[in-house]
Amino acid sequence: MSTATVKLWGTVIGYISMGHGERYARFEYDPAFVDFRIEPAPIQMPLDKGYIYQFTDLHPRSFHGLPGMIADSLPDKYGNKLIDVWLNQTGRKKTEFNAVDRLCYTGARGMGALEFVPVIETETTKDKNLEIRDLIDLASMAFADKETLNTKLTPDKEGNTLLDILSVGTSAGGARAKAVIAYNPETTEIRSGQLDLLPNFEHWLIKFDGVAFSGDWGLADPSGYGLLEYSYHLMAKACGIDMMESRIFSENGRNHFMTRRFDRDEEGGKKFVQTFAAIEHFDYYESGVYSYEQLLTTMRKLNMSQSAIEEQFRRIVFNVVGCNQDDHVKNFGFMMDRQGNWDITPAYDLCHAEGSDFTRFHQLSINNKTSDFILEDLKHLAKFARLPRNREKIVLEQTVDAFSTWYQKAIELDIPKALQDHVLSTLRLTW
Repeated sequence: MSTATVKLWGTVIGYISMGHGERYARFEYDPAFVDFRIEPAPIQMPLDKGYIYQFTDLHPRSFHGLPGMIADSLPDKYGNKLIDVWLNQTGRKKTEFNAVDRLCYTGARGMGALEFVPVIETETTKDKNLEIRDLIDLASMAFADKETLNTKLTPDKEGNTLLDILSVGTSAGGARAKAVIAYNPETTEIRSGQLDLLPNFEHWLIKFDGVAFSGDWGLADPSGYGLLEYSYHLMAKACGIDMMESRIFSENGRNHFMTRRFDRDEEGGKKFVQTFAAIEHFDYYESGVYSYEQLLTTMRKLNMSQSAIEEQFRRIVFNVVGCNQDDHVKNFGFMMDRQGNWDITPAYDLCHAEGSDFTRFHQLSINNKTSDFILEDLKHLAKFARLPRNREKIVLEQTVDAFSTWYQKAIELDIPKALQDHVLSTLRLTW
């Protein structure tokens, strides 16, 4: 039996356990936490003293036998690959290391604010500069050749090992190869994001450019993807969308997209975050099953403001005009403050996505459609969102105006010509 205590901001909120060989974990709130009347999972797992939650209807491929609130803390594709390498290095069997064990490996290093004890001890992270080149090498080997990676993880002549940097990759969510880092904007110095911040350092996330087969759905990202995502960040800011500060980190002819973490405050404190997938128990792999109407409904269930609803509508229009068809249920987030009030997170993962089997159409529907949208569809959604009359036209015009400048911006950023042409051919600029 693997058991973990779950903590939020230093307070025990509950306990999660999973027997070896079992597929589904059990979760129970701590009675003392229930008395606080703060709901971290109000829709699928409301506070209830003595009740043991187990969700056998959730597909293991998405939730790994865990409740949504807890499953959000697990690493995704890239992080799990790195954990598998660590298991091999330490002589552990993957089949005997269940989801609760992976939570304990994550410990206090996960995205968001949940922490899990007891922590499985790993090699101590050293406070030293990180070389992006080494992180890229690790990521490429993780996706391509585990045997090569295992060899590379042996100590080098200076007594160091790439195990030192495993921790910065296993914590971040998503399929794409990335790392959580501490970044000094003045010196561009990069250190581990898992340690207390040094003066002038900030919590950032870096997505690696030039790593084969690290994209969502197991596909290769095109060359220049970091520049492309940065160009979409600029478009989002032009549309008035709330996003964290972002920039490009260039080295060895590669351009990596960087963004400040919204789950950390200025002092490094943790913010409690849940995805749309987690809070509603919606399956990330179910393409086209869920809708933007459901997203707005969830926001109302969480008593969010009308201004938050309108901000979300603006992001939806951005996804439609900009052809971001990787708009799945994990790419929308909510955050809860210490009083139990909910809001939307800053926007993230806003980038062009079109072409594969999974992103051939939008993942979330509007007016029962995942493609071939017309103005009436946006008008329907605006009415559903209770926006002022004709607001959809204003938002659409602002978004189209912004994306009308994209091609020139792509030229300025030196995005590869083939990628420029493909993106330009899919933008929805005429309505």
